[in-house]
Amino acid sequence: MAETTKRSGVDRFLSIIERAGNALPHPATLFALLAFLVVLLSGLFSLTGISALHPGTGETITPFNLLSVEGLHMILTKMVVNFTAFAPLGTVLVAMLGIGIAEGSGLIGAVMRALVMASPKKLLTFVVVFAGVLSNTASEVGYVLLVPLAAVIFLAAGRHPLAGLAAAFAGVSGGYSANLLLGTIDPLLAGLSQEAARIIDPTYLVNPACNYYFMFVSTFLIAGLGTWVTERIVIPRLGEYNGDEKPEELRNATAAEKRGMKWALVAVLIFTAVILAGLLPAEGFLRDPETHEILHSPFMSGIVAMIFISAAIAGIAYGVGAKTFKSDSDVMDGMAKSMETLGSYIVLVFFAAQFVAYFNWTNLGLILAIKGADVLKAADLGPIALMLSFVIVSAMINMVMGSASAKWAIMGPVFIPMFMLLGYTPEFTQMAYRVGDSVTNIISPMMSYFALIVAFIARYDKKAGIGTVISTMLPYSVVFLIGWSVLLIIWVWIELPIGPGAPMFMPGS
Repeated sequence: MAETTKRSGVDRFLSIIERAGNALPHPATLFALLAFLVVLLSGLFSLTGISALHPGTGETITPFNLLSVEGLHMILTKMVVNFTAFAPLGTVLVAMLGIGIAEGSGLIGAVMRALVMASPKKLLTFVVVFAGVLSNTASEVGYVLLVPLAAVIFLAAGRHPLAGLAAAFAGVSGGYSANLLLGTIDPLLAGLSQEAARIIDPTYLVNPACNYYFMFVSTFLIAGLGTWVTERIVIPRLGEYNGDEKPEELRNATAAEKRGMKWALVAVLIFTAVILAGLLPAEGFLRDPETHEILHSPFMSGIVAMIFISAAIAGIAYGVGAKTFKSDSDVMDGMAKSMETLGSYIVLVFFAAQFVAYFNWTNLGLILAIKGADVLKAADLGPIALMLSFVIVSAMINMVMGSASAKWAIMGPVFIPMFMLLGYTPEFTQMAYRVGDSVTNIISPMMSYFALIVAFIARYDKKAGIGTVISTMLPYSVVFLIGWSVLLIIWVWIELPIGPGAPMFMPGS
């Protein structure tokens, strides 16, 4: 491990971050306080006479006072609607129901284990990081399953277990904004971005797949960079493992698990064939009924439903084949269990929805965006300098506030309208945010699973603590930030779309 002096330096730095993070209230409480603050600020700014000229309509925008009688009536009568109509809530709940079936059947765990164990030894590190990135589709599964499993696999292969743990953690958490598949975070962030974009354009739509092209390429970038850091920096630094843990014999898939995976594969192939039948013909039933386009088709609008259906079909097929599902009750239990994990999220969303609604009603976000855009225009930074600055800001905020959706619910209504007025699409702004949000996940004590990672590491190094995690993961964070920033610069230079129907620049910019 690192020298004592270096580790002490990291510990001192982390103690500052930890104290700052612990000073923050619970995210739900934070949103409640922010909503209350917005109400107070609306009254204050309504007295100042501040205004801004809307660049699109030419209308003079003034603050709306929520401390007025009309404002009080809006708060009381729209509280329920604010919550139930909050875009990310339904999308996450529906997607997690399907993933809950796949997880409850054992499909996700079996596929991950088979993927990693079937890999050649030379490709073991790459496959571990790659599998970690892919596990993001199933939310927390990568943290609780792949990270400890990777340590066991590395130890069984005669390598340092902490190197395997670090590689998996880097993929799962550091590569949070890369994937070959869409997960629950994609519609969640897209919903928040859409809400923010409508401060400027009330009809703006943000597709959940809006960052997919960039995510797809990023998957291989992060897997490659994660492998390089593990092999060139982490493994040499760790040296040989001399701990008490003994290598375990890895269990191959049982006959029942193999049968379940075959059944799941067949089910997914059939489902894919049905989708292709609805998309490939010029008048396919999944295309837009009038224009016959795919981009704005029911298929693209129903991405969340597709995630639910595909995960449910694969999970049920696996459960029946592997006999982990004995009846329909087992399927429902899997869905119910996935909902149990979302209790705190639903509470958070209630307050976040009120904050977003109040922020929109007051016009403060719109006024701030117009004023901020004027300042940025005068600075004339250009897209590369502007977005790299935003990436760094997002990365810094992530150190003291762990939830990606909670941060974006606060930052989106400010930065998306501001960048829209500068000519950059909400999808592009969201992409830059996701890069910054991901790279510091692995060194942020405020990340939800950070304490769990510390516990995993302590199994193999009894003296390990937070400083151990940070000193091990910091090289990944730095390399990911540099590599992703370079990719972002290349994307801007070439002016590639970042997803289906998602350019970087607003029309006419």
